[in-house]
Amino acid sequence: MGEKSSQFPWLQIPRSVVRAYADASLATIVETLWPTRCCICEAPGDFLCDTCRRNLPYLDQWLACPRCGAPYGMVQCTECNELSLSSTRRIELPFSACVSAVHFDEASARVVRVFKDAGERGLADFLGYAIASVIPPEWLDHSPLVVPVPATGKAKTRRGFDHGLEIAQVVAGYLRVPCVELLVPGKARDQRALGRMERFRNAAGTFSSVRSCEGAEVILVDDVYTTGATVCAATDALLDAGAHGVRCATFARVY
Repeated sequence: MGEKSSQFPWLQIPRSVVRAYADASLATIVETLWPTRCCICEAPGDFLCDTCRRNLPYLDQWLACPRCGAPYGMVQCTECNELSLSSTRRIELPFSACVSAVHFDEASARVVRVFKDAGERGLADFLGYAIASVIPPEWLDHSPLVVPVPATGKAKTRRGFDHGLEIAQVVAGYLRVPCVELLVPGKARDQRALGRMERFRNAAGTFSSVRSCEGAEVILVDDVYTTGATVCAATDALLDAGAHGVRCATFARVY
């Protein structure tokens, strides 16, 4: 037995090491045949090239509304005033603050679509980093929990992963706080084809919490803030479950 091992030293290599080398070799072959390209300009090299990353329409946080995060709403917000909210049948927003990293435009929309619908999961790190970078330091004062807005079961089956969870895990990693899956989605129509009022009506009451989060401070993470219907419904569920306060953070903001 000893003689066989000396003649074939590769037999002594752990299976996990062999598997790692095999995976790396396969990845090299795939990359050679189908090189990774920038999701915006399609330049080879990375999921998002340095030039496109720098040129994304980042929000100026000094000009954004401190309550709902709308761009240019620092002095007078057009999005979360009583008149605007009246169309949603809400008197005020349920969350205490919101921030977003970029404006939703053709470039940022492509980043989100390629991540969610084309399955380029390597973009999760950039999306999560972008969100974590705009979260104010004071949000971390009371050891918050990062909670993702969960994808529906139908969306997870179609995509093969929960995009919200993957982004939230990255955010939590950069902030060094726990990521906890507290919410489960109910049945609702796809929001993308709906108007503002329809979105709020469609999203209302669709989330529930799997357990109590009594007294917790929560940072709710989602990919895109369109009308606020989804984060409002998710915040309602977290407050019903006992959360002391909820703040929201998204990658892109429609305005």
